[in-house]
Amino acid sequence: MAVRIRMKRMGRRHLPFFRICAMDGRSPRDGRVIEELGHYDPMGKETDARVVLKADRISYWLSVGAQPSDKVKVLIKKYGKDGTHLEQQKAARERLKSLKPQAPPPQAVPSPKKEEQPAAEEADAAQPTEAPAAEAPKTDSPAADE
Repeated sequence: MAVRIRMKRMGRRHLPFFRICAMDGRSPRDGRVIEELGHYDPMGKETDARVVLKADRISYWLSVGAQPSDKVKVLIKKYGKDGTHLEQQKAARERLKSLKPQAPPPQAVPSPKKEEQPAAEEADAAQPTEAPAAEAPKTDSPAADE
């Protein structure tokens, strides 16, 4: 069995996303996967942060004879274990983290104590609930205004 390291296309039309996978060489491009080794998002804002690889697993598959496709070979050369762009990738990821909006920290809302709840109910029961007094009906006649 010839193992190939290829990119499996995911995503949707006009928004591609690729998983870098170890696959049987006879399987189709989007076919059955032996192991997923990373992913590549060509639409990412930062060029050097588009690729995430599991370097140790890729080096294992290369050591047992797996053949990478041409594009994957370039990505491994740049972002693999001893890649040429690792420092740029790290800086790009830090920039993305700083640009990402973060939610404010949650605020603690004190829960009412069980002892206070009956007291609040008694206070509500002590106040009589009166219906508002009915007002005299107003008439629209000019004689009523004088």
